[in-house]
Amino acid sequence: MEYGIESSPLENLHTACLVVGIFESQQWTPSAKYLDEVSGGFLSGILHLGDMDGRTGQTCLLHRVPNVLAERVLLVGLGKEKDLGDPQYRDAIAKMVNALRDTGATDAVSTLIELPVGGRTLHERVRLATETAENTLYRFERLKSKKEDSPRPLGRIAWSLSEQDGARAVQEAVAIAGGVGLAKNLANLPGNFCTPTYLAEQAKILADAYSDRTELHILEREDMERLGMGALLAVAQGSRQPPKCIVLHYHGGQENDPPVALVGKGVTFDSGGISLKPGEKMDEMKFDMSGAAAVLGTLQAVAALALPVNLVGIIPATENLPGGNAVKPGDVVTSLSGQTIEILNTDAEGRLILCDALTYAERFHPVVTIDIATLTGACVVALGKHPAGLFSNHEPLARDLVKAGCTSGDRVWEMPLWEEYQEQLKSTCADMANIGGREAGAITAACFLARYTKKLSWAHLDIAGVAYLGGEKKGATGRPVPLLVQYLLDRCASCAKTE
Repeated sequence: MEYGIESSPLENLHTACLVVGIFESQQWTPSAKYLDEVSGGFLSGILHLGDMDGRTGQTCLLHRVPNVLAERVLLVGLGKEKDLGDPQYRDAIAKMVNALRDTGATDAVSTLIELPVGGRTLHERVRLATETAENTLYRFERLKSKKEDSPRPLGRIAWSLSEQDGARAVQEAVAIAGGVGLAKNLANLPGNFCTPTYLAEQAKILADAYSDRTELHILEREDMERLGMGALLAVAQGSRQPPKCIVLHYHGGQENDPPVALVGKGVTFDSGGISLKPGEKMDEMKFDMSGAAAVLGTLQAVAALALPVNLVGIIPATENLPGGNAVKPGDVVTSLSGQTIEILNTDAEGRLILCDALTYAERFHPVVTIDIATLTGACVVALGKHPAGLFSNHEPLARDLVKAGCTSGDRVWEMPLWEEYQEQLKSTCADMANIGGREAGAITAACFLARYTKKLSWAHLDIAGVAYLGGEKKGATGRPVPLLVQYLLDRCASCAKTE
């Protein structure tokens, strides 16, 4: 899909469809009021007939509107103006896109970015609208023998505003949407397609696409053995698929600037290992590499925007399967940091591969480190499907991530990382156990990782509740790519102010 801006008067637009909004009780938006005046009250006449009253979800398609060059005019119901927030705004954009697809229009100009969404700047409204449109249009059909037919596909949406106000917002939104799309495509692939080797291949494609600014290294099993990544290798023991540790550098900042490190959990399928998961919904464990997908999606968006920042993405990738060589409950392994771990539950594997990756990240002396992982079902119980869980040992980083989440709409909620919870990780035969019991499972998982980040300014995002949807709507969301890109945009803007 192509996105742009259009600054011509509404009545002079040569487009297949012009979109305007109507609030509940037939209250006009500025563009709707202007169009009604231009058309000699044509819109008023339609509303008086009762075809539409502006309730949320309503749409009404008009043809041959007097004094208007657009082939069609689409009215979109917005509900009550006082209730208009991010969810209602996104819903209106989604309804618009679906209605446009049904018309067969090949292009459209939308005025919905004028809506007074509480607290949102024009820049943010354009971003939200573009990202929502892309999300609405997204279909994962790679593995279907018959694709969805669309004889006249919608190819372009333009937002009605002045060029100087919207060009950068559209550029950012398209890059973010592209990163979200990459993350979705990777996470939606089943485990027999998206293996650790496949993830490494996709990282190479990304690195080749931006070869002037990116650099890729792949650690193979032998490299990990030489380094001493015993925790990651323990998880990989039960699988015939070779593990990979993907290290992708993006060089956008000054040569000596320390990078931001993004560490993404890349368990391409998680059966639980010997501590086997229940069979119901185990198919959804293909999404257990959503953290890895988010890192690649973020790096693609940052490279597309050519942001002036240095990044290093680290992705420990493996399957977690039972087998004759699989790690067993009670086994003790030595991590890259030298700390020993008693593995009481092989289904708590994400923290095992992450702890080695976090230790490996130290060699790059990152200014901040953020790990992203579908780590615990306990986080879903605690927070549901709306925010990701945030844990951090660095308050400024946590504060910046919360702010970026509010701006992007990809929100996080900070949870405690108190020393008292460390007691639950005690082991009788190793430095620590890999689980801390039923209580506060998301917190003790983060506390485990905290033992490997004492030299880092670090944040952990538990995305188990937000990375994908289950049931009839099963599919990846691409989160938290919008959050991470917004954090990096904010960071670049802050650095530019201090120079």
